[in-house]
Amino acid sequence: MEIGMPQLIVWIIVGILAGTMTGMIAKGDRRGFGVLRNLVLGMTGALLGGLLFRIFRLFPNLDKFSVSIRDLVSALIGSGLVLLVLRVWQRLPKRG
Repeated sequence: MEIGMPQLIVWIIVGILAGTMTGMIAKGDRRGFGVLRNLVLGMTGALLGGLLFRIFRLFPNLDKFSVSIRDLVSALIGSGLVLLVLRVWQRLPKRG
């Protein structure tokens, strides 16, 4: 499975949008988690979502260098998964 620079650029652009949308959905306000956190959440989610969708072949045309609804959906799902993992991790009992 080869991932090229064009695909990474698409995931980053879509990730910015998805992070903002995920932050807005999760927090219930327009700011979400703030610009920087939305950006990091979205880019991480876009990379995770894009990889998962490629591995499970959910959107076979995800290799194209274009921004589509499919890219946005995979980034939103990935961002949601990242947010879920972070929340579970924060609730784990601290050792020490």
